[in-house]
Amino acid sequence: MSTRLTSLSQNIVQFCRYLRQHGFTVGIEEETMILQSLQHFDYTSHESFFLLLKMIICRSKANLDDFDNLFRQYWKQLDKAIDAKKKETAKKKKPPTPQAQFASLNAWLKGNHKKETEDTASYSIKESLSQKDFSAVPDNEVAELMKCIRSLSRRLAAKANRRYELTNKVDLPDLRQTLRKNLRRGGELIDIMHRRPKRNRVKLLMLCDVSKSMELYSVFLLQFMYAFQQVYGRMETFTFSTSLQRITSLLKQKHFGEALELLSAENEGWNSGTRIGESLQTFVNDYGNKLLDSKTIVIILSDGWDTGNVDMLKQSMHCIHYKSRKVIWLNPLAGYANYRPEVAGMKAAMPYIDVFAPVYNMESLRRLTKWI
Repeated sequence: MSTRLTSLSQNIVQFCRYLRQHGFTVGIEEETMILQSLQHFDYTSHESFFLLLKMIICRSKANLDDFDNLFRQYWKQLDKAIDAKKKETAKKKKPPTPQAQFASLNAWLKGNHKKETEDTASYSIKESLSQKDFSAVPDNEVAELMKCIRSLSRRLAAKANRRYELTNKVDLPDLRQTLRKNLRRGGELIDIMHRRPKRNRVKLLMLCDVSKSMELYSVFLLQFMYAFQQVYGRMETFTFSTSLQRITSLLKQKHFGEALELLSAENEGWNSGTRIGESLQTFVNDYGNKLLDSKTIVIILSDGWDTGNVDMLKQSMHCIHYKSRKVIWLNPLAGYANYRPEVAGMKAAMPYIDVFAPVYNMESLRRLTKWI
């Protein structure tokens, strides 16, 4: 059990202390290096988190031999701590209602970022914010979730922006592939692998639905778009509800809160009805020739509920699909097991979608890199 301010840092320190008790030489230098490296690694991924710690901490063959078992033992104990805490509080806490969740989002947007300590394990690979549905996140976890989405988005954008490929020439050392190749030799670095930057000219174009039916998801998705655009230069962003708004310049604000205030002030249709067909038709007419080409990947984030002209939606999607490299439609409702794209708007768009996938938590956002 540990008490923490909903952060991973304290458990990193505790894990290093745990390793010292088992004969490892782990000091402040290693702890600092791990915490700094987490800014560039996907620490919600079990494999990435495990390899990062192993790479920094292990200094000898004996360390390599003992690390795997000690890692499993430590985080397993924390899993049990979380399970025990959940059993104690399960009867006391009820799932947040949509009204309560929307209220918590409003409170967060107005700067009421709660900082609460919790008497539980501070990191669990199996149970984390990455698995929670955006619409069911308790109010005391909204601020942390926003922080996690921002961190995840920047890492994904950096990964998409700086792709590498293996090469036989002596170029940049590939530390991860080098460690993997030499593990069978007890950690001795005999074969050094190299990589080089892979030319990537893909342009991204994101359109986010901010209508009433998306109100429990749109703020989280806008946070993702905002952080992504800060890193990925070849990107254009739009929002739509009853009309279309280009927000690329608005998302260049220094702080997300400032950008969101400008968005809500300039978008009269925020949290109202949805006219996807009319909005996409505006996009095609005003921006299609300039922004769409064979290097453009179009990403639409919407539940597909349309109160507008369905024929216009079909025509617009046909044009977007024809001119672009790929069309990806991410739908929050697709995360439900019994979901079927049977609403008129979604049925009209489906023939022109290359990738249809859910987007309702951090894990689903992370999968976006597979398609870009």
